[in-house]
Amino acid sequence: MACVRKRRDKWIADYRDGAGIRRVPSFDTRRQAEDFLSRVLPQARQSMRPAVDPNISVAAYAERWLKLVEAHLKPRTLGSYRETFRLHVLPGLGALKVRQVLKGHLRTILSEKLRSGKVKRTTEGEVTKEVRGPLARASVRIIHASIRAMLNAAVDDGIIAANPAEKLGRHLRLVTAPAVRQQEIKAMTREQVARFLSASVGTLKEYERRHYALFLLLARTGMRLGEALALQWQDVNFSDHEIRVARAVSAGRIETPKSGHGRTVDMSNQLTFTLMRLQVARKEETLNHGWVEMPSWIFCTENGTRLDESRVRKVFGKMLTAAGLPGHFSPHSLRHTYASLLLQQGESPAYVQRQLGHASIQLTVDTYGRWLPAGNKAAVNRLDDSSGSKVVAKIKSGTPDTPEVPDSIGGPSRTRTLDPLIKSQLLYQLS
Repeated sequence: MACVRKRRDKWIADYRDGAGIRRVPSFDTRRQAEDFLSRVLPQARQSMRPAVDPNISVAAYAERWLKLVEAHLKPRTLGSYRETFRLHVLPGLGALKVRQVLKGHLRTILSEKLRSGKVKRTTEGEVTKEVRGPLARASVRIIHASIRAMLNAAVDDGIIAANPAEKLGRHLRLVTAPAVRQQEIKAMTREQVARFLSASVGTLKEYERRHYALFLLLARTGMRLGEALALQWQDVNFSDHEIRVARAVSAGRIETPKSGHGRTVDMSNQLTFTLMRLQVARKEETLNHGWVEMPSWIFCTENGTRLDESRVRKVFGKMLTAAGLPGHFSPHSLRHTYASLLLQQGESPAYVQRQLGHASIQLTVDTYGRWLPAGNKAAVNRLDDSSGSKVVAKIKSGTPDTPEVPDSIGGPSRTRTLDPLIKSQLLYQLS
C-alpha cells in the first residue's frame, strides 16, 4: 500500500510504480509528499510491462539504445553520440541502474564538466602531466542532449516514469537565449560581400579563382557548404531559376541534407548567369582535357573531381585577406549573410525559412530576429477606412458633399431639437 511517513527529518512517499518497482522519494514537508503521491498514484495503478529488464544498467542500456537509433541517424551523429557516452557519461553513470539515475546525479556530472571536464596532457622534460580545464558550454550542452535522448527512450520502454534530464539544461544555463545567439552570428554587410566576391579577381591564382561561382552561390542561396559541394548539374533548372538541394557532403560522405529531406531554392539573375557561363566553360574544359564526359559535380577541381571542403576553406581565408575583411568570417557566414540581408530588405521570414530549409519559422526568427525591421507607428494608420479614423455621414439638407460627425448616442445634437419639452412629448406619443 502507498503511504506517506516520516523518516529522520524528511517525509517520504512510499509506493510502487506501474512496473512494480518500489519508489521512496523524500520531501521537506508532509504536504509535498502527499501532493506528489496524489499525482503519481493514478499512473502507478496502470500496470506497465517494461520492454527491457527494469534493472538494466546505464552502460548496457546505452549500448542497446545506440544500436536501435543507428538505423535512422547519420554516421556523423551516431559517432558523436558514441564518443560522448564513452568519454563523459559512462565513466560516472555506467554502473548505475537506469532507474537509479536522479536529477542530482546529472546536475553534479554536468556541473563538473563545466568546471573541469577537459583534460590536456603536457610534457615537461620526461614527465607527462594532465591538466584539467573547463569544457565549452556548447560541449556540455551536447552531453546533456545525449543523456536526455537516451532517457527519453527509457521512459518509452517503461523503465522510468519521467526523464530526470528534462529542464536541467535551463537550470544550468546550457540553453543560450535567442538574443545572445543572434549577437554571436557573424554576417557580412552588403558592402563586405561585394568586396569579398571581388577579391577573386587579381591577386588570387587561377585555381583559386575557380571558387568564385561557389562563394557567389553560397551568398545568393544561403546553402550550407556541404549542400553546395554536393550539387550536380541535373539539380539546376535554368528556365525557372531554381536549384534542387537533394544531397550534402558530411565528413566526406554523400548524405541527405541536414533537415533529412530536399528543398528547392531560388536563383538570382546574377547567379543564374554565372552558372550558365560556368557550364559553358566546363564543357570547353572537358574537350580540352579529353574527358569522356563532363563532370557531374558543379564545383570540381582541375581534374574533374569534387571539391574538398578543407581546400575551399583555405581559399576562403585567402579571399578574406585579399578583401581586407576580418578573419572570423567562415563559409557558413555567407548563409547568415544571405538571411540577414533578405530580412533587412523586408522579405517574409516564412520565405527565408523555406530557402534555408529550417524546420520551423520559430528557428528562423530566433536566429535572425535582430535583423527584422522594427516597424513604425504610421503602419497602424493603414488599417483605417478610406474616409479616415472617424465614421462620417452626409447630411441630406444643405451641402450634399459636406461630411458630418454623427451624434453621440443618447446625447443632444445640433441637427436635432434641443428643447427637452418637445422631446418628452414625442416620447409620450410613441409610448
